[in-house]
Amino acid sequence: MDTQTFIQLFEQSFRKNFDLPALTDYRTTTSFTYGELAREIAKLHILFNECAIQPGDKISLIGKNTAHWSIVHLATITYGAVIVPILQDFNPNDVGHIINHSESKLLFCSDAIWDNLDEEKLLHIQGAFSMTTLRLLFQRDEEQLDIVLSQLDDKFREKYPNGFTAKDIVYSDLPDSEILVLNYTSGTTGFSKGVMITGGNLKGNMDFAHEIIGLKPGDRMLSFLPLAHTYGAAFDYQYALTEGCDITLLGKTPAPKILVQAFADVKPVLVIAVPLILEKIYRKMIIPILGKKPMTWALSIPVLDTQIYAQIRKKLIHAMGGQLRQVIIGGAAFNSEVEDFLLKIKFPVSVGYGMTECAPLISFSLYPQFVPHSCGKVLASMEARIDSPDPYHIVGEIQVSGQNVMKGYYKNEEATQAVFTEDGWLRTGDLGTIDRNNNLFIRGRCKSMVLGSNGQNIYPEEIEAKLDNLPFVMESLVVERNKKLVALVYPDYDALDAIGLSADDLPLIMEQNLKTLNGRVAAYEKISIIQLYPNEFEKTPKKSIKRYLYN
Repeated sequence: MDTQTFIQLFEQSFRKNFDLPALTDYRTTTSFTYGELAREIAKLHILFNECAIQPGDKISLIGKNTAHWSIVHLATITYGAVIVPILQDFNPNDVGHIINHSESKLLFCSDAIWDNLDEEKLLHIQGAFSMTTLRLLFQRDEEQLDIVLSQLDDKFREKYPNGFTAKDIVYSDLPDSEILVLNYTSGTTGFSKGVMITGGNLKGNMDFAHEIIGLKPGDRMLSFLPLAHTYGAAFDYQYALTEGCDITLLGKTPAPKILVQAFADVKPVLVIAVPLILEKIYRKMIIPILGKKPMTWALSIPVLDTQIYAQIRKKLIHAMGGQLRQVIIGGAAFNSEVEDFLLKIKFPVSVGYGMTECAPLISFSLYPQFVPHSCGKVLASMEARIDSPDPYHIVGEIQVSGQNVMKGYYKNEEATQAVFTEDGWLRTGDLGTIDRNNNLFIRGRCKSMVLGSNGQNIYPEEIEAKLDNLPFVMESLVVERNKKLVALVYPDYDALDAIGLSADDLPLIMEQNLKTLNGRVAAYEKISIIQLYPNEFEKTPKKSIKRYLYN
């Protein structure tokens, strides 16, 4: 059994992979080897020490995914302080609230974000620094951080007079029981809470990934999920760094066109994604091919369909850089039609399940062991149970226990008590079942379930999955209005333009979609009307729709 702490995983990897490439900002000259990364971390450790930062003190970080963001994040953790990564999508008032609520002593942020913050309202901050250049943005009157910064290079040379080497990489011996991350969730049910994540929680995720995923030094990764969220942070970034991988940070919105070019440039061996990414690629690349009459005819012939599916799989892997070994989907529900097709063509995709409160992983199985429509097998370090009289067949709330489960919500004992059962299991808020092999199957969120007129449980997410694959539907949301189910639809205007149709044609198209949809769902799940919605639905950074805004 591995006795290293979470912090020591980085210490070992940075020493071992000292000369290998570590972090690169996409299409820039900014790049760091593991040795250069460790050197920058060491410099920040001196800064923290000069600022009298103690183990357990909070340091806030906000900005887009870059190598410099990662350096601050890693420096904080390996020093033994607590990182407070803030999603840059939060509005300035929420950012200020999080900085104050966490009692952060230092702040690192992008210049653009700093311009929108009111420093006078940041109650505990001793100083704020530019995330990229370390330029001093703000200091309290009694502080002398400007002097500290001016002397930083000299102090670094004094500490390492013979140059910085792999032997100089020595990090905090903080035990895994201590908190390392205070992650403010961006959940779909309201204002965020500060999740206290320990080194042990993070180590549980790293150990599982090391055993199951098995990346190697030099393997290429393209990181495009928000690193301030636990999903992207754990597997796109932290796990990859502990294995010595070569990570390119996209640093921009992962639109399909941008991603396809980045895939071609980077040629990743593993892709960590949310469902929306693959669903958009499926709609833009695969559906147009399948819709052609010769293709429809060819797929009806058993001998030909295998060859065609192999060609589609090859084309899809080529579109993702050509070196792909696995795609892991998480963060939200995966459209079942897309999943079925990808598995039919033997595309190496699997789905995991987790939440911020588990740092984040609860269940996962690697392709091809992955069971279709499941969220994988519950981790060996975790336990899951269904709050149901028959957990194999009757849906109930998923409750979990184990190494990955958070310590609680920071300064919020009421919320902490509410999220745990009397016997100490975490209430996930998700509904599902489990099979006898410990595979989890998600049906929806407790708070989004609708009770039918005759007592039937209706899961809007399952209806939306069917509707999203009908013509000219970009995304949908099923809500209850006046005891009836209504579907809000944001249309796919690009698809309309591509074949010469206009918005005036949408009512007739949606009328046909309504008939098609209601023919595919149970009688109690039928939609009364489809209402067109003018904009994309507001989402969390992990691309889950903020349902509470539309009820």
